[in-house]
Amino acid sequence: MGSWDPVISVAGLLVGIVVGLTGMGGGALMTPVLIFLFGVSPLAAVSSDVVASFFMKPIGGLVHLRRGSVHLQMVAWLCVGSVPAAFVGVLLLRVTGRHGFLQRNLPLALGVVLLIAAAATTLKAYLKLRQRSQHRADDRPAAPATPLPGVPVRRAATVAVGAVGGLAVGLTSVGAGSVMMVCLLFLYPTLNVTRLVGTDLVQAVPLVGSAAIGHLFLGDFRLGLTTSVLIGAIPGVWLGARVSSRTSGILVRRALAVVMLSSGVKLLGVPTGWVAVAAAAAIVVGGGGWAWLRMQHGEDPFVWQHRRRARTAAAAPAPKISAVRGIAGRQAQG
Repeated sequence: MGSWDPVISVAGLLVGIVVGLTGMGGGALMTPVLIFLFGVSPLAAVSSDVVASFFMKPIGGLVHLRRGSVHLQMVAWLCVGSVPAAFVGVLLLRVTGRHGFLQRNLPLALGVVLLIAAAATTLKAYLKLRQRSQHRADDRPAAPATPLPGVPVRRAATVAVGAVGGLAVGLTSVGAGSVMMVCLLFLYPTLNVTRLVGTDLVQAVPLVGSAAIGHLFLGDFRLGLTTSVLIGAIPGVWLGARVSSRTSGILVRRALAVVMLSSGVKLLGVPTGWVAVAAAAAIVVGGGGWAWLRMQHGEDPFVWQHRRRARTAAAAPAPKISAVRGIAGRQAQG
């Protein structure tokens, strides 16, 4: 693929929107798309996607920097672990590329990482649901998001998260958003999603830069393929990041989890028919099970019901003070 492919650009646009909106999905979506839909070899898909991500990440990160939703100290400690680990991941790809070992096992490694990311995303959502239930059981409001300057950085754990994510990115191009974002949500529960998305996008720039340099020299980088991705992805990331600063992106993250699950299962060699069954089960059974879990934890089964109830309560007129006093006076007389 030595020239521009408009179909790949459209795919890049859609993936870019997801990346900007959630901080996740770059490699988790683009690499499987290149492999399955366009027949690109696994190493070429990983190499081109990593290089393209280096240009995509700053677009979304800049939007969050301007809005003040980035924890810069956390970014620095993440990079201490992620930047060298990403380059090590590319070196491992180079070493294992002999005798066809890489081409046989890279899809397997990518599939495992995608399944881990999908499971971690689902677990994170459940933990936040349980946390809200505990707050209500204690008859206290949910803890407000802590301001960025008031969140201390857990240095050793943050460096470890960076190292794990960096190694995953160097090997598979997945991890800068999906794996690392979930780890950060566990590590810093007092930060809201928007701030973590911004922090993750900014730290991903030097991380992906390190991996991109490695793939340029040691991987299977293809200029035409990468250019086709970037033509659609750059405006997509910008648009997604603009929307991300004003919305939680819940539905997008759930859809992304299903896509990661399906892609991971396919990369493990499961027939396409069973992949479709797994995706349908995740949507139907998973959606029904999640609605049941919400009810078990004292919430409406669907998010839109909760939002409608909240809007109705906010729109209801408050009782006048004089009327309330009159009722209280009659009750006292009675």
